[in-house]
Amino acid sequence: MSSKATFTEKQYLGRDYNRISIRLVMILFCFTAYYINYERERNGDLFLVVGCSILIVSVIMLFMVHYRTTVKNQSVILDGLWTTRLVKIDLNSIVKVERTKYSSYIINNPVYNLHTKGKIRFYAGGKEAISLTDRDGLEYIIGTQCPAELEQAIRKEMGA
Repeated sequence: MSSKATFTEKQYLGRDYNRISIRLVMILFCFTAYYINYERERNGDLFLVVGCSILIVSVIMLFMVHYRTTVKNQSVILDGLWTTRLVKIDLNSIVKVERTKYSSYIINNPVYNLHTKGKIRFYAGGKEAISLTDRDGLEYIIGTQCPAELEQAIRKEMGA
């Protein structure tokens, strides 16, 4: 077995366009409220502090890795943030691989190892996902920015 990864992708926590838009609207609201209340109220400075805080946190989140997806040695390895457990999906137990839409919602929350209704979800951004179903009927849904490459890498590893 080679130790070289067939596929590697990093999903960043702050790079989802919908979340960036929401944070920018909040920043614009805070700066506008500060400008309107500049001469009238002493509490107007609070809007400036909150707006700058949201801006700084947003910039930090752009570089914060939510999880890393790696396909190698006939397994899919999902490695999350500092306190999360490493998830290793053995491709020998997978019976079905398909490319699907992640969700019908416009805005989705980032999740890592979320167990609901017989499905385990991993998502940070992107509209599409790879769905893996194992022999027991458990479904892994992995959100990705590169669905074609991930699916091809999984199929290649399963065939090897």
